Amino acid sequence: MLAKVLSGALLGIDAYPVEVEVDIAQGLPQFATVGLPEGAVKESKDRVKSAIKNSGYEFPTRRITINLAPADIRKEGTAFDLPMAVGLLTATGLVTLERSSRFLLMGELSLDGCIKPVRGVLPVAAAARRWDLDGLILPAANAEEGALVDGLPVYPVETLGEVVDFLTGNRPLEPCQVDISTMFGQAVQDDVDFSEVRGQDHVKRALEVAAAGGHNILMVGPPGSGKTMLARRIATILPEQTFEEALEITKIHSILGLLPTDQALVARRVFRAPHHTISDAGLIGGGTHPRPGEVSLAHNGVLFLDELPEFKKNILEMLRQPLEDGQVCISRAAQSLTYPASFMMVAAMNPCPCGFLGDSQHSCTCTPALMQRYRTRLSGPLLDRIDLQVEVPRLPHKDLADTRPVEASATVRCRVEQARQLQQERFAGSPVHCNARMGPRQLQKYCRTDKAGQELLQQVTDRLGLSARSYTRLLKVGRTIADLAGSAEIGPVQLAEAIQYRSLDRKTA
Repeated sequence: MLAKVLSGALLGIDAYPVEVEVDIAQGLPQFATVGLPEGAVKESKDRVKSAIKNSGYEFPTRRITINLAPADIRKEGTAFDLPMAVGLLTATGLVTLERSSRFLLMGELSLDGCIKPVRGVLPVAAAARRWDLDGLILPAANAEEGALVDGLPVYPVETLGEVVDFLTGNRPLEPCQVDISTMFGQAVQDDVDFSEVRGQDHVKRALEVAAAGGHNILMVGPPGSGKTMLARRIATILPEQTFEEALEITKIHSILGLLPTDQALVARRVFRAPHHTISDAGLIGGGTHPRPGEVSLAHNGVLFLDELPEFKKNILEMLRQPLEDGQVCISRAAQSLTYPASFMMVAAMNPCPCGFLGDSQHSCTCTPALMQRYRTRLSGPLLDRIDLQVEVPRLPHKDLADTRPVEASATVRCRVEQARQLQQERFAGSPVHCNARMGPRQLQKYCRTDKAGQELLQQVTDRLGLSARSYTRLLKVGRTIADLAGSAEIGPVQLAEAIQYRSLDRKTA
């Protein structure tokens, strides 16, 4: 007898339907799985056989062939265990085909028939809304994740027996319900705050400008000046995520199996800080079967690169595409996948190899050749893509011992959100969502300056030898500073502040 059960698989961050076709024919006992299954899928036959027997059902001792269609796309993962088992029980007549074909099933089976959670449930649930189905049958641990998407009921199950009883009509199941507002309210609160940072007011201002416009920022200073401490607090002043943004980053975490068991939605903006020994596939994404990297895991959040020159130069150069396009395309011989990577890059570095160039408390021991070699680890095109470059000096004792109250992250975030609201109104109806993502058309329309501003820009461009990209970055930062001030025009004051945030350009001029 032939049975067909629907499941889903991942292709990038999107999903496509997989039809699990089960055929039981006369012949010697055999269990064959076709349709380009990888290792975990091939091993499903042993898990499925034991789960069916240990759940009290009869396993057919005949020739069994299971096809995963479309058969020309490689299938991986353990999510096909449950649809295979249900397909076998449908082919034997225990479950009716009319009933089992109306649901999408995903789940890994243990040998005793219990159903374990799997990766990638959210992308499959989002895609399943376009398919003609009555609902989704998912592991109980994945039910809330699947229920985030409206349109189809999600039925949580814990054992194979529950699934069979539900499909045969012997046991009702209640669809899983989730409260999105409660999930946002229960999100893990930040355990760091701007109020904990003493001094460095000009750096805090630069971070506020960066957060308000979504700009990339590089902090340069000696060891112990507070670069990492400041970077770890920038996520606390970013605007709250919308539900759509939370769904995007949750999809990526779901694909990689990084969602905690008690957290179905990534409600807070993410902060990723990979070590400088990371590989290119780890940072950008890739592998034999391309998977998202750190730049995609930081989507809509912050990617912090500490000790920037210590990263391999070829890896840093790979950041050019995601910094410019907000996405990364990974091409292999078999397939090409595109992952979202619209993140805010925050980087930190020492001014020289020893770290004490310009430090009033320590003498620099680096030779000019060493400093030149250190600086050339960062290419000009990469620095052009970093909008703000600020110096972080060593704090004097009076700032460290100061006990006066310091502005909290919540206060700064209010100003950032007001500036972002102006940008959303300005770019309504376009794919641009912040000043840092403006294209030539938006620059020409929204970044006009008066005569005094043009003269200032001309002097700075000629003196520092700025590239066209650096010039447009100055205009974007000036637009953000004007938004923070509630000004419709970009004047010399805003441009002068933006110019101050190009410290490396001044040193190399």
